[in-house]
Amino acid sequence: MTLPASAEVLAPPGWQCIEFISDLHLGPDTPHTFAAWAHYLQHTQADAVYLLGDVFEVWVGDDAAAEPGSFEQRCVTVLRQAAQHRRIGFMAGNRDFLLGQALLEALGLQALHDPTVFTAFGQRLLVTHGDLLCLDDSDYQAFRRQVRSTAWQQAFLAQPLALRRQQARQMRNASRAAQSGLTPDQWSEVDNHAAADWLQAADAPRMVHGHTHRPATHALRFGERQVLSDWDFEAARPRGDLLRWTAGGLSRHAVAPAP
Repeated sequence: MTLPASAEVLAPPGWQCIEFISDLHLGPDTPHTFAAWAHYLQHTQADAVYLLGDVFEVWVGDDAAAEPGSFEQRCVTVLRQAAQHRRIGFMAGNRDFLLGQALLEALGLQALHDPTVFTAFGQRLLVTHGDLLCLDDSDYQAFRRQVRSTAWQQAFLAQPLALRRQQARQMRNASRAAQSGLTPDQWSEVDNHAAADWLQAADAPRMVHGHTHRPATHALRFGERQVLSDWDFEAARPRGDLLRWTAGGLSRHAVAPAP
């Protein structure tokens, strides 16, 4: 699999720390995860935080954020405040790809193409949400092509907000039903050969991605890929990691629950 058209981001020379998170799957039913996210964005010392997809369990359109008291309105408030203190970048995942460019710009966020090559600290790093590399899941790849098409998105967004919320719940329930009975190691996985091809084409020795919910470091025939964790602070054993990038390289750190 050849590297899709990618973007390039050059970090300012004064930056000392960049952090990556993904797969928070925030929703009205995840108050503790939402609180941990808001607290983290407010208190991190990173020069930039890049959100690599599936930050939200579902995003049904930017007009939802204008609905008074809505969950989406609370989310954009957090993002707007965070962007006043540091660079916040957003890359769409398979759950929140309908968060639009105009809203990101209004919030002061940097929209990220998938994939993007970062240059910082004299290093190159390829970042992606990760779903494009799950080549064995042909059903998902067909679904992804459908919902990323302009025609599908225009038709979906033309519907009333209440109907879109209903359809999103139905799709989410269908996804959960399909995964029920499966352990995370049975979910679709990134193709290592394709990942190595991407890295070689990008001339980058490391990749960071999410999507699979399998935090780990994988050595490839060219370079390595580091996988972000999902977040779940509703669980009996809360979890949520970030990857921190400095001049010393990449390191994994646990995120603390909100006090």
